[in-house]
Amino acid sequence: MVLSILKNYLNSKLKKTVTKAEVISQISEKTGIDKADVQTTVEAFFSVIKGSMADGENIYVRGFGSFVNKKRAKKIARNISKNTAIVIDEHFVPSFKPSKVFVERIKSSKKVRQTVS
Repeated sequence: MVLSILKNYLNSKLKKTVTKAEVISQISEKTGIDKADVQTTVEAFFSVIKGSMADGENIYVRGFGSFVNKKRAKKIARNISKNTAIVIDEHFVPSFKPSKVFVERIKSSKKVRQTVS
């Protein structure tokens, strides 16, 4: 339920950036749940996402998307200030892949087209 409201809210805003506090306020207004309870829920959601991903697990939320760990290969980079080569070991970075439903909703949104133009 929270994800549905969050997704709808993010898709309906004309602003390019929405803060977590604004999301919490919007969820509280739409559901009638106290802001403190919504904040606790949202914080717990992000905590579970971070903890699961730190444990190497990917998270799939149907209709919203997937939080995945992407593997980055070992590579050689340059430190341009010292003009030396440094080795960056293989590592993982968190990533979000939106679902097809989410992508289609954004593509068909008239408000997004208006803000981009």
